[in-house]
Amino acid sequence: MATVFEKIIAGELPANILHRDDRVVAFTDIRPAAPTHVLVVPTKVIETVDDIGDEDEALVGHMIIVARDLARRLGIASDGYRLIFNCRTHGGQEVYHLHLHLLGGRVLGPLVQRG
Repeated sequence: MATVFEKIIAGELPANILHRDDRVVAFTDIRPAAPTHVLVVPTKVIETVDDIGDEDEALVGHMIIVARDLARRLGIASDGYRLIFNCRTHGGQEVYHLHLHLLGGRVLGPLVQRG
């Protein structure tokens, strides 16, 4: 069964697309955790970070470059931003299609709670 991200990539579901090329699609998150919350998703289906193959090295690097460029374009680069990959249940992954979160627009605080 296709994930929500596969449906967005295929144009079957609407999304606010900020970037699209032959390797990735970037769009705003529908449940933002920050004023700027963008997802950078590869068009190739890779379920988790743990499933990234050695042959995907350039693809993952491209995801980060696209996120960097979007941070600049969206005006959050100078104050700072956060990039997050979640992996599986304990890592907080909700959709099992690799995706990179670009978060910014306010002070984000600590990454995780200690204790």
